[in-house]
Amino acid sequence: MNFLDYITIILFSAGIILIGLTFAKRSKKNMRSFFAAGGAVPWQMSGLSLFMGFFSAGTFVVWGSIAYSLGWVSITIQWTMAIAGFIVGLLIAPRWHETGVLTAAEYITKRFDIETQKVYTYLFLFISLFTTGSFLYPVAKIIEVSTGLPLNASILLIGGFCILYVSVGGLWAVMSTDVLQFVILTAVVIIVVPLAINHVGGVEAFVDRAPDNFFDLADSDYTVGFIIAFGFYNAIFLGGNWAYVQRYTCVKNKKNSRKVGWLFGLLYIISPLLWMLPPMLYRVVNTSLGGLDNEGAYLLMCKEVLPTGILGLMLGGMIFATASSLNATLNISSGVITNDIFKRLRPHSTSTMLMKVARISTIGIGILTVIIALLIPLMGGIVNVVISVAALTGVPLYLPIIWSLFSKRQDKTSVLTTTIFSLAVNVFFKFVAPVLFHLSLSRTEEMILGVLFPIICLALFEYYYDLVHKKSVQYERYIAMQQIAQGMTLEKDSLEVSDNNAYSLRIIGCGVGFIGLDIILLGTFSQIGKILIICIGIFLLLLGSYMIKKSIIKLYKSND
Repeated sequence: MNFLDYITIILFSAGIILIGLTFAKRSKKNMRSFFAAGGAVPWQMSGLSLFMGFFSAGTFVVWGSIAYSLGWVSITIQWTMAIAGFIVGLLIAPRWHETGVLTAAEYITKRFDIETQKVYTYLFLFISLFTTGSFLYPVAKIIEVSTGLPLNASILLIGGFCILYVSVGGLWAVMSTDVLQFVILTAVVIIVVPLAINHVGGVEAFVDRAPDNFFDLADSDYTVGFIIAFGFYNAIFLGGNWAYVQRYTCVKNKKNSRKVGWLFGLLYIISPLLWMLPPMLYRVVNTSLGGLDNEGAYLLMCKEVLPTGILGLMLGGMIFATASSLNATLNISSGVITNDIFKRLRPHSTSTMLMKVARISTIGIGILTVIIALLIPLMGGIVNVVISVAALTGVPLYLPIIWSLFSKRQDKTSVLTTTIFSLAVNVFFKFVAPVLFHLSLSRTEEMILGVLFPIICLALFEYYYDLVHKKSVQYERYIAMQQIAQGMTLEKDSLEVSDNNAYSLRIIGCGVGFIGLDIILLGTFSQIGKILIICIGIFLLLLGSYMIKKSIIKLYKSND
């Protein structure tokens, strides 16, 4: 990278921080504003935020590594996420919106009881340390590959930035910057893909030089069985992860919550094709990457072909898009600690005190996350950590709660037994059986076990309760509480929500316009792809201007 790339990254980072600060005052007012963005986020914004938070956890490093090593199978794996999005939009997201809760922990308390909620809260917070650590590590890896800054220093730098940003801005800030990051990455990937294809001599040359079986849909490590099980895991993880539940509950109604899932699915049909091509193309440029070095294949391809300044913009977008996953999880984890633990211990706490606890808990969780990220190389690398955490914890932790959204019979005994027993079985086969019995599961077997065992447990409970004609007393109490809550509205927040929507649109419009202007200026310095780059910049400048105009009209109407 050269001086212009670093300047671009600095300006982009400053812009992101500025956006967080602009939302700080608006997120100070109450818990619902900080953690649920007022309860009426536009579905387009929520859907893009869900997409950015989900894909960025490992796309560029985890799946980019697989794309470099194995090829098309990385795209097949990610297409299961598109199917998961459609399933969530059709079935799960509307159910979450019906609950009317602020967090998933709040739903567990209402549907079961406080003891059940505590167990799931502690499990979620513990497991989240590993998932957020796996979000932070790829960002640091990107910085290490691009700038030469040591990995541990990169982890500390980005971890500190994310902690500061989320503790200041809340969910409105996270979602607004998610949209900007989506715009940046979409624009830059349109630039990098044709340049990368041209760099290897065209599509035909790429196909001819690619390794054998590089375009197979599955692989010996990632078999059809693994892909099916992983697809089911994605549907459960996307539909039940506490950070993503916010994206379904913060929109206006059930119809919009469906659209959030469907937009996610649509984007995941297209995006894997574009994002996996650069590391796949890099395989024919450099065949020598091995071990953990292939985690940097995506960035190495970008360094080969992107013009001056555009690489810096790409790097900035990738850093903050990947950090989006960390931001979302920090926000919801802080919400759980504040709303579902501290508030119950101190029920008469003032709003000011709760906001202070929210920010302190964000800092505490962030520090623990940084420590986990520093340990990932000792755990076998990011690919091993992501796949293992998914297989061990994803379905056991989230499926029982999702099942309870549809079932009248499941009670706290069934969901807790399923979760704890499933986690114990998975841990046994992952860590104990290989040592005591020399029995090790393959990656496919590990994933299938992690998915099927909790399904079987819940199905058996459902069958038994139906056989004895048992209905959950906790469910009946929950329904009664919901009927009472139906008469309650948030009219007092409606004006503030409308104002926040218009304000957010204006901020995003300014950001998009600034990005477009930046791309136009960088295009004038480019020696390759100049016309393409300038045209994309002009489009974004016009789009940003339109969004600003739209926000002004919206604000004017809301004041009337």
